[in-house]
Amino acid sequence: MTIHPALAPGHVAVVTGAASGIGLAAARAFAALGMKVVLADRDEALLAAAVAELADAGATVLARAVDVGNRASLEALKDEVIGHFRAVHVLMNNAGIQPGSAVFGPVENWERVFAVNLWGAIHGCQIFAPAMLEGGQPGLIVNTGSKQGITTPPGDPAYNVSKAGLKVFTEALQHELRGREGARLSAHLLIPGFVFTGLTARGRPEKPSGAWTPEQTVAFMLERLAAGDFYILCPDGETTRDLDEKRMAWAMGDIIENRPPLSRWHRDYGDAFKAFLEEETRPAQ
Repeated sequence: MTIHPALAPGHVAVVTGAASGIGLAAARAFAALGMKVVLADRDEALLAAAVAELADAGATVLARAVDVGNRASLEALKDEVIGHFRAVHVLMNNAGIQPGSAVFGPVENWERVFAVNLWGAIHGCQIFAPAMLEGGQPGLIVNTGSKQGITTPPGDPAYNVSKAGLKVFTEALQHELRGREGARLSAHLLIPGFVFTGLTARGRPEKPSGAWTPEQTVAFMLERLAAGDFYILCPDGETTRDLDEKRMAWAMGDIIENRPPLSRWHRDYGDAFKAFLEEETRPAQ
């Protein structure tokens, strides 16, 4: 597999939410490529375990307890990383939470979800990207989004809004970067499928058969980064790309067809949605 030039031995990768799940899997993958890895997370116990694991494997590791919702915390991290390693080549804004929310639920849940899932990534990009551009070397920014930010199913509106906002921000970021003459930095949106992590386990001790592991998700991410994808839309053991595309097309169809919002879950549109899923996908022209 061709490797993206930013993913080179000796280069520096900064990962938030790096102590577990997709973040830790990404840190392992970057370290396996010979990169220096910076782990940022709020959970100091898990962070210490991750550092020990990577250091034992021979990786060069810097770890810091960071609250990505606190801009000053990320600014301090950037200053330390640049001071220590002189450069950043990969930024993965992966930190995310999902405490649950309701439209008329506690505002504190909404504020915390936005602070981490949306503002955490915005802070990271605004703080690290200028230094990455100034370095003039090949670089990557990967923001971890969610299919829930695209199809927006009912049940956790704060999470959906945060991930929908992150999608829009990352699109705007990539547009900004590609318009800069000579810039070698690009942004990408990772859209995981069903991945078994601490965020999704919900008390289950074992991985469901349909879920991917974080390692599978990161391997797919690296493959699609090498291919130049902006939208890194991950399948899993339950959901194919074709099914994802149809669900997303139906969601956009609510606007185009002037259907009620979230019609996929509307009692009057259940049969129509089922029939839509059963339509054969037309071959590409």
